[in-house]
Amino acid sequence: MTDEEFLFLYLTEDLNKIAAAACEARDRIFQDDLITFIIDRTINYTNICSCQCKFCSFYRNKTDNDAYVIDKATLFGKVMEAMEFGATQLILQGGLNEDLKIDYFEDMFKNLKGRYGLTIHSLTPPELVFIAKISGLSLEETLLRLKKAGLDSLPGGGADILHDTVRNLISPNKINTSTWLEVMRTAHGLGIKSTATMMMGTVETIEQRLAHLRLIRELQDETQGFRAFIIWVYRPGNNGFLVEPLPAEEYLKFLALSRLYLNNFDHIHGSWIGYNEEVAKRTLECGADDLGSLLLRGHLVNPNSDNYRACLESMLELIRSTGRTPALRDTAYEVLRVFD
Repeated sequence: MTDEEFLFLYLTEDLNKIAAAACEARDRIFQDDLITFIIDRTINYTNICSCQCKFCSFYRNKTDNDAYVIDKATLFGKVMEAMEFGATQLILQGGLNEDLKIDYFEDMFKNLKGRYGLTIHSLTPPELVFIAKISGLSLEETLLRLKKAGLDSLPGGGADILHDTVRNLISPNKINTSTWLEVMRTAHGLGIKSTATMMMGTVETIEQRLAHLRLIRELQDETQGFRAFIIWVYRPGNNGFLVEPLPAEEYLKFLALSRLYLNNFDHIHGSWIGYNEEVAKRTLECGADDLGSLLLRGHLVNPNSDNYRACLESMLELIRSTGRTPALRDTAYEVLRVFD
């Protein structure tokens, strides 16, 4: 699909027709009827951050009363709780904290890998560039040391919109587009796979979103290192960066066209974030083959709780209601269990 074809379809074609084409494209890749999800946990190791993106309500200054760096007891407790739910993957992300050099992450990853053996799918390109800089290392040296310590793969966070006009407006202190791409190119060259993400719904235009897709498609042609494409939708609140919420129809049409445009990506996620179960269900009717993490959907007290069972059953029922079969996967999208 060319850029011109993408824009023509986006601006003129009915969502139902695009969605049907997207499902056909997905089903050519996957001959079964499985829709996958994963059980994992995201743990924020610090909220102290010098980047201070305008859309972010998470970051704190070092002197704020609620600023923190996670201690080992808390970290290990969160990991063990996740394992009780059957988690196979850890996502460790945090702010750009100048006190946390590479030895902090090496120690953390070695401890986690040695104690629990879970897949460490962690650190976004902005974090990696910052760690390399304050540690006096090259990006390649940083990635090699972290890989040796236990880092398995990279999440695609920090991409936002890969267009510097947008980045200068919403995250002027964050790495630019070419640097984000270079981190991923370097990681892929070292055998470290990753995901690619996009955050829609701030100030970007459809043309700028398309430029983002073009760049990751080109890099995927070069490296074949992206496992999946994941869209997040920005929902305003708590930070003063107020825009009109992105309509669900706009998100779904872009998702369906992404399936058609990203012909070199196998996995396209449907997102829970920002919408509801009905929209999540519709993503499966727009070419998505994965629904991300079960544990992203709430704070679960224990694996035998009614809350957990309800969340799992809700996920399974949602997938079944589209005529598909739910399956649990790991980080590499290998199926661990099929739910009949």
